[in-house]
Amino acid sequence: MPIQTQHKKILFTGPVGAGKTTAIQTMSDVSVMTTDEDASDMTKDRKSQTTVTMDYGYMNIGEKERIHLYGTPGQERFDFMWDILKNGALGLVLLIDNSRKNPQQDLKFYTESFKDFITSGELVIGVTKVDESSSPTIDDYRQCLIELSINAPIFSVDSREKSDISSLIQALLYSIDPGVAA
Repeated sequence: MPIQTQHKKILFTGPVGAGKTTAIQTMSDVSVMTTDEDASDMTKDRKSQTTVTMDYGYMNIGEKERIHLYGTPGQERFDFMWDILKNGALGLVLLIDNSRKNPQQDLKFYTESFKDFITSGELVIGVTKVDESSSPTIDDYRQCLIELSINAPIFSVDSREKSDISSLIQALLYSIDPGVAA
């Protein structure tokens, strides 16, 4: 009898340029499906292309488990995709770009936008581009989370580093089920 594979889904979200597509590419065991198009609005000041529907890849965990990795578009005008993509997801990886003008406001915006999902799922936060801007600090973000009454792990990460993104995913899985061995 063939081995039955368990499927899990994790959603990556955050502002344009925070590293969602890169994080999924870093972890995926297959070529990532992206829906990038040329940026035509203020996004083009940050990058030439942007996700308009979703990113998708997956990673195999042993022979019996597969984690599907979905990335949302970062632009608010595509927020209808956020609602579609969060269906069936176990948890949320929120990536915040520390080099943006007001990254703590981004944290507030995305936690508010995904508030209903966060209460039923789990959340882990990765702060990217701290090499480009060292402020705010992780402690500043922790204080912001306390003010928002959100208890979530938060890490400084580089979306290109497999160990960094793996740590985020492991923290998320552990917060969902402390008995999970990832």
